[in-house]
Amino acid sequence: MIRNPRDLQRYTASERANHWVVGICFILLALSGLAFFHPAFFPLVNLFGGGTWARILHPYIGVVMALFFLVMVVRFASLNTMAERDWEWVKRVGEMVNGDDHNMPVQGKYNGGQKLLFWGLVLSMLLITLSGVVMWRSWFSFSVGMVRTAVVVHAAAAAFMIGLIFVHVYAAIWTRGTIRAMLYGTVTRAWAKQHHRDWYRSMTGDKN
Repeated sequence: MIRNPRDLQRYTASERANHWVVGICFILLALSGLAFFHPAFFPLVNLFGGGTWARILHPYIGVVMALFFLVMVVRFASLNTMAERDWEWVKRVGEMVNGDDHNMPVQGKYNGGQKLLFWGLVLSMLLITLSGVVMWRSWFSFSVGMVRTAVVVHAAAAAFMIGLIFVHVYAAIWTRGTIRAMLYGTVTRAWAKQHHRDWYRSMTGDKN
């Protein structure tokens, strides 16, 4: 793909690699987790070499995802602090869904919806990780009651996270130019000016 040298860099190579590692781990964990969740999904274990290997690999893949997700949190937490304009954006999100986003509140690198999604993922990842540690009886020993509670929390938080990821993927496809940012790291100036005008101004010095 030939890119315009005037395009703006939205993500570095390391940030994109970090994102894709988390994304791939999420897919593997979702597939193996669903296999354990309900018998109808159990054939999915064949993707991992059988039930035993799926059971062995699931928590280790979870550790990898948790570590790389933590890196993302360190990198992006400060950019996802909710401000008054972000809450106003959330209140008026219906306008954008209806295709009229020209009068939406001016946003920085991330809009209010993206910021709420970020913190929702942080919360679900924290619950999944903590409950996963309690469930990982090969390395840790907790009471049966704690393990049972952890199983419920783990399943609920995982379902919540899967729902958030569906929203994330849908929004990325719906907003043309977004996927390109995570594949190649750049966006057009027109895209940046329309969707994230304050970020566009900080990157270009253009006050319009």
